[in-house]
Amino acid sequence: MGGSFHIEHFGCRAARADGEAIAERLLAGGLCERQAGEADVVVVNTCSVTAEADREARAFIRRAHRLNPAARIVATGCYAQRVPEELAELAGVSAVVGNSHKAFAPEVVLGLVEQRTSLQHRLVQIQAADGPLVLADDRFAHSFLEEAQVAPGSQTRPNLKVQEGCGNRCTFCVIPQTRGSSRSLPADKVLAQVRGFVAAGGKELVLSGINLGRWGRDLKPPEAGVPATLAELVRSILERTELARLRLSSIEPMDWGGELIALMAEFGGTRLARHAHLPLQSGSDAVLRRMHRRYRPWHYEQRVAELVDAAGPALTLGADVMVGFPGETDREFEETIEFVRSLPFGYLHLFPFSTRPGTRAWALHAESPVPPQAVQERMSALRLLNVEKSREHRGRFVGGILDAISLHTPTAISRRGRTSALTENFLPLEIAGELPANQLVRVSLETLGADGILRGSAATVALEPETVCAAV
Repeated sequence: MGGSFHIEHFGCRAARADGEAIAERLLAGGLCERQAGEADVVVVNTCSVTAEADREARAFIRRAHRLNPAARIVATGCYAQRVPEELAELAGVSAVVGNSHKAFAPEVVLGLVEQRTSLQHRLVQIQAADGPLVLADDRFAHSFLEEAQVAPGSQTRPNLKVQEGCGNRCTFCVIPQTRGSSRSLPADKVLAQVRGFVAAGGKELVLSGINLGRWGRDLKPPEAGVPATLAELVRSILERTELARLRLSSIEPMDWGGELIALMAEFGGTRLARHAHLPLQSGSDAVLRRMHRRYRPWHYEQRVAELVDAAGPALTLGADVMVGFPGETDREFEETIEFVRSLPFGYLHLFPFSTRPGTRAWALHAESPVPPQAVQERMSALRLLNVEKSREHRGRFVGGILDAISLHTPTAISRRGRTSALTENFLPLEIAGELPANQLVRVSLETLGADGILRGSAATVALEPETVCAAV
């Protein structure tokens, strides 16, 4: 089949993994990937975690339609699930595929490229009226997009999404509405993916999910020796495959149990990246209670201490922090500032609170909104603290040696004779000299630039860590 497509990604790592899986299916179906202005079909993989995310998706759809009026536009992802009718009304949109039906997204795109396939006839029958196809409901029966084989390509360090959905009920979050309850990719399929990635020459793989720490809890009681928890899955990957480096994406604080933390002590710095992202949201106990988060500040602090003890001071710790949650007082914000300052964070992802229709926080915001000026001032204070914490953490490694993986280097950097890379403990880096992507390198760190980027020289090509593989 001829034809072309473009995918524009918005949102989290798990959403990116969905988009990458769709792209692989389309490439396997005979399409080629093009820029949005040249593609026959433009897929917009939306996010809906904030009102700004919604706005960005709408703006891109309008821009894509102006740039390429002949293209068919397919909207998918969380925004497409939450309010599909809003996206269906936009000019140029031919189909809206919510997360409940995202397994069909590749088929829908192929059907739009080739009008006379059997699928297209089915789509015509599904459509109740002349207009965009809309596939979305609240059953999520077709929501787990079976991953195409992950391999190093445009993403040197691709995401392998092993878990979908979330059973938590945080008052600010629409994810249970847009992705449904927690579902897990079975362990045998995960291990097959990892082995396929290694066979394709992959070095570093990122294990991701919407609520990754809950992996396995929805699966039937496994047979003896079959992983039933995230910690058991991670151990299986490290002991039953030849993967050089595994990185874990965001995991909720209370899901960092003793067994998972012990793996950081056993494998951290060799085959398990010394990098932990624990969503925080607030350092105020009262705010966390209003958010219906399942931990208190002292719980969070305890998990951080255990992780640092296991992984050592080279651990890079990251967190999400929300500013301006309904009713947040000056004192509660100061509690967050003090809490963040007290912990060894290497970076923060900062967000102003955004009202989401259908959540409890929507009503809380109507009752007790935080003034926009206060939100702006608090965001500014946290941004300054973030810069301070990040530079302090990264500066500690100048003069030392860390393992890293080379990335696809932007032209502006390669023209300066340098290579973009990422250290094992998640620090952005530029290496002197030009290296191909997907190389494990041991780097002498020489300086920290004003831009926050470490710079250094390749000391040696890093030896791939020894693996101990059990018989399968």
